[in-house]
Amino acid sequence: MIIIGCDYHPGFQQIAFVDTDTGECSERRLEHREEAEKFYRDLGGQGAAVRLGMEASGHARWFERLLGELRFDLWIGDAAEIRTKRVRKQKTDRQDAELILRLLLEDRFPRIWVPRGENRDLRQLLWHRHRMVQARTRIMNQLQAVALNEGLRCKKRLWRDAGREQLEAFELAPWASRRRRDLLELLDQLTPTIAELTQAIEQEVEKCPEARRLQTHPGVGALTALAFVLIIGRADRFQCGKQIASYLGLVPLEESSGQRRRLGHITKQGNSLLRFLLVEAAQVTVRSDPEWRSKYFHLAMRRGRKIAKVAMARRLAVRMYWMWRKGWDYEQLKKFGSHAGQPGTGDGVR
Repeated sequence: MIIIGCDYHPGFQQIAFVDTDTGECSERRLEHREEAEKFYRDLGGQGAAVRLGMEASGHARWFERLLGELRFDLWIGDAAEIRTKRVRKQKTDRQDAELILRLLLEDRFPRIWVPRGENRDLRQLLWHRHRMVQARTRIMNQLQAVALNEGLRCKKRLWRDAGREQLEAFELAPWASRRRRDLLELLDQLTPTIAELTQAIEQEVEKCPEARRLQTHPGVGALTALAFVLIIGRADRFQCGKQIASYLGLVPLEESSGQRRRLGHITKQGNSLLRFLLVEAAQVTVRSDPEWRSKYFHLAMRRGRKIAKVAMARRLAVRMYWMWRKGWDYEQLKKFGSHAGQPGTGDGVR
């Protein structure tokens, strides 16, 4: 078997590899994309088994597809954990590739879970809709500013037929009029696009029983349910709700030593889209569920509204995890509860 340690960069990669049958070692720098593709295709033509390890990084989809086509064994490692295994204070691309190779050979490589190609493609659907909604919001805010400058303050009524007629009726200077016209045209283009993407998400949810089950929880819509399923991947990856909250970056930073315990803001280490959707969904749940509303206002009085919103989002994430793991809908969750961490259940931290 040929084992390769790869330090991947967008424009090139530094590799260190060894043939375990002959003991031959070597290293190379491969420019992207032609030189690297030729090297790996030639290696695949030799018929030897190949295992390649690299740190988790972006801008490598083409490389992952190439290795999948050649049936190479690709291992993606936790970049932060690999960094902790570095002994020298010097850091170069060659040393990084050698470190990854050594971890592979010593069976200490911190491999992480990687979603399938279908999962990644559906994530692109979620991100695309999210970015389109953000763009529409920015355009609508600019049009609201135009209306306010002309003395028209009607908030959401601006987007009804009567409000739009008033907005278009204002006599503006030439460039201000051009700006208004362009913004309205962009708004008219984005609205049907977002509606089409929303319909596609709803169709994907119909194919996913886990997402449909999560939708039974108050405040959780198709977008939040599908994003939770796609980003978490498998419920059995986690042993308890605390691990879910940590994975999504909804736990506070901590710097404690001895008798001192210091907590900071949340880590924000997880997926930013899912964290945003959970905060939005938790606020809807607060408005629709009396128990959640009481809990929210109690936290808001003690710690402030921002912290209370994040705390409710964390609670929602843990609830959705237990619904998924146990195969329950919302009514079953209310009846039985998660019993997380109680003696004899085996659902706590292992």
